[in-house]
This record gives sequence, structure tokens and C-alpha cells, in this order.
Amino acid sequence: MTSPTPAQRANILWFLPTHGDGRYLGTPIGGRASSPAYLRQIAQAADELGYFGVLLPTGRSCEDSWIVASSLAHLTEQLRFLVAVRPGLQSPTVAARMTATLDRTLQGRLLINVVTGGDPVENKGDGVFLAHDERYAVTHEFLTVYKQLLSGETVNFTGRHIRVEDGRLLFPPVQSPHPPLYFGGSSDAGIAVAAETVDKYLTWGEPPAQVAEKIERAAIVAAARGRRFTFGIRLHVIVRETSEAAWRAADELIQHLDDKTIAAAQETFQRMDSVGQQRMRALHGGKRDQLVVSPNLWAGVGLVRGGAGTALVGNPQEVADRIKEYMALGIDTFILSGYPHLEEAYRFAELVFPLVPREGVELSVDRLGRAGPIGEIVANDRARAAVGGSQQAAS
Repeated sequence: MTSPTPAQRANILWFLPTHGDGRYLGTPIGGRASSPAYLRQIAQAADELGYFGVLLPTGRSCEDSWIVASSLAHLTEQLRFLVAVRPGLQSPTVAARMTATLDRTLQGRLLINVVTGGDPVENKGDGVFLAHDERYAVTHEFLTVYKQLLSGETVNFTGRHIRVEDGRLLFPPVQSPHPPLYFGGSSDAGIAVAAETVDKYLTWGEPPAQVAEKIERAAIVAAARGRRFTFGIRLHVIVRETSEAAWRAADELIQHLDDKTIAAAQETFQRMDSVGQQRMRALHGGKRDQLVVSPNLWAGVGLVRGGAGTALVGNPQEVADRIKEYMALGIDTFILSGYPHLEEAYRFAELVFPLVPREGVELSVDRLGRAGPIGEIVANDRARAAVGGSQQAAS
């Protein structure tokens, strides 16, 4: 059987905005710098709230994900960190050493995001002048060497792009044979690499029918190579107690966007040779009047933001239902974000976590396992009853 199996429980990750944050898109109004202190607040909130992990983005617009993750290792306890290796920018041997060290520092909490890069202009600035399919050929060779090293093998490899003699890794990672590998590539070349090398195939937040077609195609290619992988999705979320409030919040997020800013962003996206970015752009065409692309799925973020450009919008039950719809397709991992990321990490966890079967620690239970009062004590005397619990006097 090649079709993805429906997911029973979800791993929900949050996002560390190392490229900046704010209340609105496309404007400095309400903007925030991604200072170490701010990123620490988000990471510790995600850890406390029970998120499975956090994604750290990569590219020239971001702080370096490896350094940020290492700075937060001792400040978090259960949170996993999804950081990027960059074939073509790193040698596989150096990347393997970095991976092993960070996994040891995090005591086995490292996840690896394999990023080939889809912006030719940024790639050239980084010294990479290869065409689209050639970059994926590099990625395949990179991962072949990288995985062998992390598995403890001595590597001798000669490929078209990479050559290694007597490659060895002396300090192994905690996770065996290596930290889980996440990868998203929508093109035929990308899917071929994923099918042979990675553990989890990622998609951006397209409408369910398009996601179903995409992951089914990836599953078939993997099955032809005798492999299976699990699936994840990258989405933004705008959840409020009522649907009306959520859609108002979506409109407010882009209220400062002008047509000139949108046009400039779309011009940048158009130059990219990423098939996934092209699919995101096709959802809205750079136009404000066609942003609702599926029930509770809004493409307004993609007017000016590269990568994931859609958001689930609605009340808690609506958003939970859409998540379950993706789970029924075989998606078991949800990498989410919301603006601003600190407040929205709390809002989403408080409103949606109780409605979705998921992996992770429970909200408001401390590390010693003692459940404290939830919410403010009433009249300095009594704790309010927890949802689904009984009211107890504060002692």
C-alpha cells in the first residue's frame, strides 16, 4: 500500500522568527527585532506550552539557525529544534560534525531540515551558481555522505559534485543512526531526492485536495524505491474565540500593505525557480480579492512573505477541524506560526491544543509533574476549575 496512512496524533511545532516579527505584514509599524531575549521568550513559551519543537528558518534574511539553537539549548528542556543543513553551502563532513555536536548539546532534541534553496539570486550571493536540478543532484550526494558519517561509517565517496576520502565522525549524535531528516521539495527532482534519503516529507499549506495529490505522488515515488516516509505541513494560524474575530484579525494583519509593496514582493517570488514557491504564488496571483482559497484557508500571508504563505483562519473548532482534515490525509506534523509569534504561541495552545489529539507535554503542568492552579485565583481565596476538572480551594 502506497497511500499515506491517516495520522492519529499530531506533532505540533512552532516557529522562531529569526528574520524579525511584528503585528502587521509589510511595514515597520508594530515591528519587533529578533533579539536573543525575544527569541528566548518564544522558545521557552513553546517549551512550557508543550509544542513538539520549533522551526528555525534559514537564508540571508535570518539569524544563523545553528547558533540560535545552541544558545537556547540550556534554556529549554523538552523542545526540539528543527535547523537547516544547506547542501552546496556546507560540506557534508562539516555539517555532520555540526549535527552531532548540536544533537549532543540538545541531548537528542535535534531535527534536521534539508534546504536546497530556491532563489537563484540569493544562491549566487552565497556562491552557488547551479541550476535547479543540479542543486538537487548536489543534495543527493550531500545526504549520501552526511548520513553515512552520522551512522558511524568511514566514507570514501566520489560523485559529480562531492568527493570525500577517509571521512569519519569521531563524536556520534545522540539519536541513532542520525536525527530525523525533514525535507520539502515539490519538483520531480526534489521528490526523487526525498524518496531516497529523508524521513519526513514536508509541504506548504495548500488546499487539502492539492496536498493530497502532492503527498500521494511522493509516497508512490518512495514506494518504488522500497521506502516510506511520514508527512508534515507548514502553515500560519489565526485563531480567535469567534470566526468573525479571526477574519478581522486576518484583515488587520495586512491592513498596512500597499500595492507597491505587494508588487515588489511578487516580482521577487517570480524570479525564484522553486516549484513550491510557484504553487504558493498561484493560489492568490498577488491579488487581494482571491485570498480565501479553501474553507478557513487564507493566502494573505503570501502576498509579501516567501515560503509558507497560507494561514488557517477561524474559531478554535474550525481550525481544529481543518487540522484533522490534513491528518486524515496522512499529515502527522504541523509546523505553525502566527504574528506576533510570542502572543500567538500562547493563544493557539490555549484555544486549539485541547481539541486536537497530539504528541507533547500537557499545558500548565510543570516539570516536576505538579499541576498548579490555572488562571488567576478568585478573591485571593479560590482557584477556578480547570477545563474538564473540578473546582478546588487554594491551599
